Amino acid sequence: MKGLSAQGLVVAGRAGAVVVDGIDLRIAPGQVVGLAGPSGAGKTTVLLALLGALPPGLERIGGRVLWDGREITAPRRWRRRHVGFLGQDPASALHPLYDSRAAVREALPRGGRPDDVLAVVGLDPAEIGHRRPHQLSGGQAQRVALARALAGDPGLLILDEPTSALDPEALAAALDRIRLRRGDPRFATLVVSHDPAVLAGLTDHVVHLGRQHRQASRGDDSGPAGPSVRGRGQAGSRAGVPVLQVRDLAVAQPGRLLFQGLGLELAAGDFVAVLGPSGSGKSTLLRTLAGLHPAARGTVTLLGEQLPWPVRERTPAARRAVALVGQNPLDTLNPARRLRAALHRPLRHLPRAEARAEAARLLAAVGLPADLAHRYPGALSGGQRQRAALARALAGQPALLLADEITAALDPATTAEVLDLLDRLRHGTGLAVLAVTHDPSVAARADRVLTLHHHPTPHDRRQSADVR
Repeated sequence: MKGLSAQGLVVAGRAGAVVVDGIDLRIAPGQVVGLAGPSGAGKTTVLLALLGALPPGLERIGGRVLWDGREITAPRRWRRRHVGFLGQDPASALHPLYDSRAAVREALPRGGRPDDVLAVVGLDPAEIGHRRPHQLSGGQAQRVALARALAGDPGLLILDEPTSALDPEALAAALDRIRLRRGDPRFATLVVSHDPAVLAGLTDHVVHLGRQHRQASRGDDSGPAGPSVRGRGQAGSRAGVPVLQVRDLAVAQPGRLLFQGLGLELAAGDFVAVLGPSGSGKSTLLRTLAGLHPAARGTVTLLGEQLPWPVRERTPAARRAVALVGQNPLDTLNPARRLRAALHRPLRHLPRAEARAEAARLLAAVGLPADLAHRYPGALSGGQRQRAALARALAGQPALLLADEITAALDPATTAEVLDLLDRLRHGTGLAVLAVTHDPSVAARADRVLTLHHHPTPHDRRQSADVR
């Protein structure tokens, strides 16, 4: 029997708790199969179990995985010969010292042209080819990783949330390339996505996983109590003084200007969404406001006080007032520290028992069960890591939340829960939110939309911005 099949797949954790229970899966030659389910249901774990690449703490205790009718007994050798894989955190998977061309070339057969593969996923090799991962936007890194997975036309392509950070134009290019494999008997493809529209237009059929972990209840009881909703938004601001004012901001990266002349103002409780194509500078804007990227020109005022741009020159109070949740939660959460420790750090001013209770309330507020607090980030799903990073940011009770694609790996129901939480905080405490997103449901909740536009010139790619 050609293609990939899994029979009775069972995966358990260290304590013997079953994470994946008896999954059967079949991908025939020429098929594109989808894997769907809520955050925490075990989708990524299923992929890693199929690949024989489960992380420490997880073990396949039952079932078989077969390729072309034969059980896979040497998974590493099989992966090298037959599999192209795109994980959920592509920027972390790309070698930090390899530029985009080198990352793709490494996966190509001898004589292959990396520029051709980069162009297939909608990237300009002349612009992107020489950049290393830290010089790429989230969407660009995702497409470089997709190009690497596609290099050499692997017999089995496994993609974990391959479109989560893509703007509509880039999304269409990526889906067109994956769709070319459909119906070709040389190829089998497995795609994990939380987006029903992506799966409906791409796959032959979809396997649905149920929720394995207990989630916080919804409704009035799911919101945080006590200190969790006592933010700094109103208490820390002065009457009538905006939370954030930005004037004539210009931001550059080596060799190119990202945008210039940007002005922005957020009052207490405001929610502004930032839209724009991949590479337009959306994430860099948030990092600049957080003091992590230099501004070429402009001023920023927080709660009526002008800030220096570098975070190291800001006062402790100013640093606490601004919280950044980055696009890659693995950069936010220390992989060597349990989630409980990550939450307790901004709560260290509280007595230990109170900090422990507050951490549990924060986890419940973002829809995570309290028993996840003992896990390390690597043992969480991508959606769970995103929500854990948000909980950590909210623990400091900021006046301004800078959120970069915080719903990208979440299913629609969980996205709605997170947005409901932000609405409660905005209306109850005056938290101001500036959120980068490609998700229309997030933009629809915003009071205003800031759009970064791409205007190429012969010497650089300049940006302008519109607020509506």
